[in-house]
Amino acid sequence: MDTIIVTMIRRPPKTDPKQRSLEESGTANPHAQDVRDPAFIDSDFFDPRDLIQVKYEMLRRVRTEGQSIAKASAMFGLSRPTFYKARSDFDRSGLVGLLPGKRGPRRPHKITPEVARFIEETVVPGEELTAQRLVERIAERFDLVVHQRTVKRALARLKKKAQ
Repeated sequence: MDTIIVTMIRRPPKTDPKQRSLEESGTANPHAQDVRDPAFIDSDFFDPRDLIQVKYEMLRRVRTEGQSIAKASAMFGLSRPTFYKARSDFDRSGLVGLLPGKRGPRRPHKITPEVARFIEETVVPGEELTAQRLVERIAERFDLVVHQRTVKRALARLKKKAQ
């Protein structure tokens, strides 16, 4: 008797639109499984995947219900330092303070004022100087590796400043 092997093609599981939205906004709770607060268990309203909601409810429990910081942190699956930061952010900015901040560098950290001055002095109006050549000159002068895009942004800032 011949054996027939049937292979089924599995479709990837459908992603939950709310989970996708939380991930895109940076507000997904990476430790949702650690939330043990009864309000978040089998609730249609409270969602342990929503980090903003978890932080807010943790703060509310301490502030309005008098729960200890240690207990609230444990019940909501967050650390005590996270509690203190959330409280500080909330006190300073309200609910908006609980939203994640922009990640990454806040300014060009390789283009120091000295390097910016060098770029400004090196670029002569009307003379064609490529970003690549400028990168090479910065490397020669400062022993510093910068990306062409960083130099182009610095040039754009200088141009905007001149206007």
